[in-house]
Amino acid sequence: MAVVTLQNVGKRYGDIPVIEDLNLEVGNGEFLVLVGPSGCGKSTALRMVAGLEDVSSGTIGIDGRLVNRVAPKDRDVAMVFQNYALYPHMTVRENLEFGLRMRKTPPAERDRLVAEAAEILEIGHLLDRRPRQLSGGQRQRVALGRAIVRKPAVFLFDEPLSNLDAKLRVQMRAEIKKLQQRLRTTTLYVTHDQVEAMTMGSRIAVMRSGRIQQIGAPLEIYRSPANLFVAQFIGAPPMNFLSGRVEERARAVVTDSFSLPLPQWLRKALAGGGGRKVVVGIRPENVHPAEVVSPGDRPTLVLEVEVVEPLGDEVVVHGRVGANTIVCKLGPQRVPLVGEKLPITFDLERLHFFDPETERSLAA
Repeated sequence: MAVVTLQNVGKRYGDIPVIEDLNLEVGNGEFLVLVGPSGCGKSTALRMVAGLEDVSSGTIGIDGRLVNRVAPKDRDVAMVFQNYALYPHMTVRENLEFGLRMRKTPPAERDRLVAEAAEILEIGHLLDRRPRQLSGGQRQRVALGRAIVRKPAVFLFDEPLSNLDAKLRVQMRAEIKKLQQRLRTTTLYVTHDQVEAMTMGSRIAVMRSGRIQQIGAPLEIYRSPANLFVAQFIGAPPMNFLSGRVEERARAVVTDSFSLPLPQWLRKALAGGGGRKVVVGIRPENVHPAEVVSPGDRPTLVLEVEVVEPLGDEVVVHGRVGANTIVCKLGPQRVPLVGEKLPITFDLERLHFFDPETERSLAA
């Protein structure tokens, strides 16, 4: 096992910056997921750790050793790619053995390592087949096996599940997580899928435009997003955002359609800030039909239903309150009709508040 550190790492292609001042540490035996939209630089960061891309600035360390100028084969890492990268003319056994042969591993040891990986991944019956004779899930297992047999200090995964269908992605998510927990190998995993990130990583790092926006445990990031981008990116459906301004006594936020009382901690923070603009965030699962929630001092709003998405265990409803678009999650027992006027209310204690200029959370 090993610790991976990136300190002030930058990557440029000519005059175009792709990654700027990236600082990251993957702990010994940790499963850290780097997540963000396409083009944010996450795969480039992974390839720099692997040695497949040069570092423009900063340093990368693996197990305390500076590896900026170390060849990929000497970094003691194993990478699993999106397209599996299997040799089509080789059998599964030969694919698994390939890296070991390049390292001149003795035949008896090769056989032992291949048999061990095949047992872990349950692919022993596939050893004599070629990649074209395998399903997508089986190919992914072979790609994993090729990484396992090397017993590297670090696993690197570059969107390994993107080519699988939805059902198989869910299955392979669980299998990769169980595999990492069993082997306890330090793992850096890259994905654009926030559900993958939330369910797999012990920590996740959210990237945007070559910079890390927030690092933390999945639920920590979900419950306390550092800024508007993280709040919008993490969560499905995304968080609802409402533009408003603080009323004069800092007791409420007023939108164009309704007002929401401010929590006590924010009243103190915004005292004297009457007229200040804020963005209010509320997750869809914290929007409820008013008929099933005791109103208390909660505002009751009327949602004009535009789209209904029944998902079996829940119903996602899209609608409008005045000029504001609102998405909510309801239980399966309540399926409204398109055009229905549905009274709703919010969990006031679950509201998030952001500065519209800096985009930072006001709770930070």
